Amino acid sequence: MSLVTLYLLLLKAILASFSGLSSLPVVHRDFVVERKVLTERQLNTSVAMARATPGPLGLYVVCVGYFVRGYPGAVAGALAMTTPAFFIIPLLHFFGRRAAADPTIQRSIRAVTLAAAGLLLSATVPLARDAIHGPWLAAIALASFGVLSFTKVDTMWVVGGAALLGLLGFV
Repeated sequence: MSLVTLYLLLLKAILASFSGLSSLPVVHRDFVVERKVLTERQLNTSVAMARATPGPLGLYVVCVGYFVRGYPGAVAGALAMTTPAFFIIPLLHFFGRRAAADPTIQRSIRAVTLAAAGLLLSATVPLARDAIHGPWLAAIALASFGVLSFTKVDTMWVVGGAALLGLLGFV
């Protein structure tokens, strides 16, 4: 895959998302399913690296670029991730605050956010199938989901606890 194609596919995924991992379904389809230049495991590793490091969750596209084309691919991923930011200032200047207060635009943003949540859920299933091997890891995943969904425990504690339980399960 050429670097230009890599950049354009990652840019498409980022432009189709609203935050962090909502670009994951597009990346999964383009790189794992259609072009087969990335494995489920590599995509899981990319997401895990983004979760484990400080900064935005969308940084996983840099890891995806690295897995596809090495260091030049990582640079293409970083460029794809930052390109949309350069268009925000002119858009804010052109549309201003009036557009953000428009009820029609607010409803559209809500609808797109719900659609992105559905897409994210559809991409999570294949990734979970690759990551969860055996009842021990399934129990950890289910417990983590429950704690994050129904309590106010900080995410870092849940991730740290799941990692510790995973290590104990493999020792």
